[in-house]
Amino acid sequence: MAQAPPPASAVGPRGPSAAAWSAAVEAVRTHAPAGRVLLACHVNPDGDALGSMLALAAGLRRLGATGVQASFPGPLEVPGSLAWLPGLDAVVPEDEAWPDPDLLVTLDAASPSRLGALAGRFATARASVVLDHHASNPGFGTVSLVDPDAAATSVLVEELLARLGVPLDPEIAECLYVALVTDTGSFRFDLTTPAVHEMAARLLRAGVRPADVSRRVFDSRPFGAVRLFADVLSRARLEPEAAGGGGLVWTYALLADLAAHGQRPHVLDALIDPVRATAEADVACVLKEAADGSWNVSMRSKGGADVSRVAGALGGGGHRLAAGFTGHGTADEVMAAIRAQL
Repeated sequence: MAQAPPPASAVGPRGPSAAAWSAAVEAVRTHAPAGRVLLACHVNPDGDALGSMLALAAGLRRLGATGVQASFPGPLEVPGSLAWLPGLDAVVPEDEAWPDPDLLVTLDAASPSRLGALAGRFATARASVVLDHHASNPGFGTVSLVDPDAAATSVLVEELLARLGVPLDPEIAECLYVALVTDTGSFRFDLTTPAVHEMAARLLRAGVRPADVSRRVFDSRPFGAVRLFADVLSRARLEPEAAGGGGLVWTYALLADLAAHGQRPHVLDALIDPVRATAEADVACVLKEAADGSWNVSMRSKGGADVSRVAGALGGGGHRLAAGFTGHGTADEVMAAIRAQL
């Protein structure tokens, strides 16, 4: 009887070469069992960054690794929608992370700058592996596992774990599923391929309960955040002639808004979704005031504009339909720079 074919990988045609995968596996097998391994994801981690990092941490522990740390730059704060993820005990503040790890693995960071002070570990680590799916990633680290066709960084983590011989279990699968479902917009975005749904099926077979994940990640918000959203959305402005006539909708959130409703900055991460739903606009932007007076800018496109080019020109990066950057000046000055690029 013929053997069943192996599960279809969700890694795209422009994914890492066979040599890159082999080098990554070799780096893990050489340094993980008895060495110090530092996993790092980008500042203000989202579901893909945090879920991918925690899934890999769990997978390395299954291989017998005992010196595994996970970290990200900035305050050690996790959004409430992700605070229930298993394995968060492995996360340490950036100043407590291994200063000279044997192996550094970064996840979902399109550039070293997204890693803050942790980027300095590239110079002190004996080896480094970069897992990412942003098209703007220039390629860095000892081994670069970058796939711009992957729907999420978790796609690359699942493939790496499979190549390491780590089977999916409920903890790993739950972290990977959260990463996958958040970066695909609950499987609504363009990079959701048949292979992505096949990956989701593998995770469900491993024990994921999708209704529970959806409730915790998407359908739970403090009342203060609801009131905050109402205030910020009331400022939304529609510019039908912008973006080459495709339309631009944008709004901004101040630190004073957060204080007024007793909310932390991460609650604003979901604000882009109701803004981008505006039928008359191809491009949506949300500006979020930061403590240093800059603006964290989130951009989305429905397909008419390539917002990764806009963000890249302004010092950031991302995907064609979802990108961001750090803006300086007043909100109007930041928006003027965006309009000029559009």
